[in-house]
Amino acid sequence: MLKTELHKNFNTGNFQIGASGLKQLLWYFTDVFFFKSKIIPISSVLVFLLQAFGAKIGKDVRIKPGIHIKYPWKLEVGDYSWLADCYIENLDWVKIGQHCCISQQAMLMTGNHNYKKTSFDLITSPIILKDGAWIGARAAVCPGITFNTHAVLSMGSVAIGDLEAYSIYQGNPAVKIRARILH
Repeated sequence: MLKTELHKNFNTGNFQIGASGLKQLLWYFTDVFFFKSKIIPISSVLVFLLQAFGAKIGKDVRIKPGIHIKYPWKLEVGDYSWLADCYIENLDWVKIGQHCCISQQAMLMTGNHNYKKTSFDLITSPIILKDGAWIGARAAVCPGITFNTHAVLSMGSVAIGDLEAYSIYQGNPAVKIRARILH
């Protein structure tokens, strides 16, 4: 089958962006100017802007410049969490608990495509990080994954299944390597 025939059949199913065209346009320019440009290094300003576009963000959350958030209206962040210059492609909800950390260049993907169909159907599923979860630098999280409380995904690892509470995962695909013991 020709490449153009595949694109002609592309199917997004019942996917909803969840915002008006105007809101999307305003977010695009806000994202480019304030987030991608890194012109504003002040976390409280970035938090304010995300909240203005519908993100639910708790108290004392730190947002670093350079972060990518596809749709802020599909983002929840609990108190005292820290988000570095990571990549959050939230076609579906991303819910981050309290005291969580998403490190530099980590990637959270809530969408994918069904490679078994010529219509390349869009599939979305939320990502949930429960309290105390930590995603290491350059780690990747696939759609539909839950990090149970205080789970850790180490640097450069890929989560393709749920992470158990108080556990450390490593590798591609990530496997549990030991318990996380907090002092």
